[in-house]
Amino acid sequence: MVDRWWAVLWLGLLSMRGAAMASPDSEASVSKAPLRSWSSLVRLEVAPFAFLPRSSGGETEGFVQLEPTLILDGGPEFGLNLGAPVRLRAWGGTGLVRREDWDSLSDFGQVVRGLKLGSNNAPVGVWFGALESYSLLSAHLVRRYSNRSNPDYHPAGGFLTGTLGPLYTQAFASDVLGARLMGAEVALDLEHVLFGQPRAQGRYTLAFSAVHDWGKAGGRAPPVTLAHLDGTAVVVVRPGFEAHLLAGWGGRPGAGGAWGAVVGAGADAVTPTLDMRLRLEVRRQHGGFRQGYFGPDYELARFHAAGPEGAPLAEAHFPGGTSAYGEAEVGWDAVRYGGLSKHLKLSLGVEAFNWGRFDVDGRVAVQLFARSLEVALKGLGVGLGQPGARYLGAAEARWRLLGGKLYAVGTGGTLLFPTLEGALRPGAFASVGLGVDNAR
Repeated sequence: MVDRWWAVLWLGLLSMRGAAMASPDSEASVSKAPLRSWSSLVRLEVAPFAFLPRSSGGETEGFVQLEPTLILDGGPEFGLNLGAPVRLRAWGGTGLVRREDWDSLSDFGQVVRGLKLGSNNAPVGVWFGALESYSLLSAHLVRRYSNRSNPDYHPAGGFLTGTLGPLYTQAFASDVLGARLMGAEVALDLEHVLFGQPRAQGRYTLAFSAVHDWGKAGGRAPPVTLAHLDGTAVVVVRPGFEAHLLAGWGGRPGAGGAWGAVVGAGADAVTPTLDMRLRLEVRRQHGGFRQGYFGPDYELARFHAAGPEGAPLAEAHFPGGTSAYGEAEVGWDAVRYGGLSKHLKLSLGVEAFNWGRFDVDGRVAVQLFARSLEVALKGLGVGLGQPGARYLGAAEARWRLLGGKLYAVGTGGTLLFPTLEGALRPGAFASVGLGVDNAR
């Protein structure tokens, strides 16, 4: 479990786009390079045509976007990724720099895309940076969460792991510079407690998690607290394969009758060319509680939940009932690379409720033509099948030119901007440009 988490976090560190979709073209060069104690990457992207709508409504604004990036890789114990897009106004609006990108203390956190201290073998590990598709251990409270879903809020999150005897702890903050989403989960290795140090840790665990949103940064929203208890048993262990069963119960402290239960199973398969994780759960929700409450849509739903009510998620009515949830994470490569570069990366989460609602969150990235071209797509649908459903989508393409040192990049997609009235105003973005780096 620990190895898996650090792999996900390191992928975030190597992300070339920060809040946008990751581009692993540079990761290929890192994985193929000879092993050494320190390595670095320097990159500059220039998009002379970048379009964003005004947050307050009205016409679209045009920018020249500059995006510098510096990555330092110090091995398993240290990694640093610095960089942020700087949008210089070309037309529309006032001021040289887009004000919404830097109008709060939290926005300055976007400069640190990733800072890793510690490794899989260290008793304590720390991570700071953008959180993209983040899940808190058992993931029954925080699942596939992104702290950059609000286009005008760019915080740096924090993540800490610690191991002490039979205890494994993970704590996080969605915004290290503001009072926002914070939580922790503590997992107890039952085999370690009953029979001493096991040969394989984490086979039988009991975990407790709690998450609280203060609602005081990135726009005011009602505070909310959730807690959850989980048990996991690994029932099949074979070379390159593992299967487990799980069960849990949770609720909202102080909110009578708000509870939920879950049972499910998962499987992990790892080969030299394939890394696949599957999970299937059956859930019960009651009184407004639901598993995955802090999900991919949360930074928007905290102001305006999907549905016809127009209320914040903490106050919106969520019908009681049952649901089935499935999740798949797949990384595949045609050749045996030891790094994170993959010809195919797929991540998909789907939940279907017995009262007619569907939620879908997915992303896919493929590398083609000897890794010279990468195309990435992501989409989010919340409340499908019900009035007030919410849709978001984005696409990105990168094409390496002139032996790989120069590349063309294009992005586009839809956005939702929270307004002072609590509503969400739709908009769209697009940009085209060129980039240069020392990745190849």
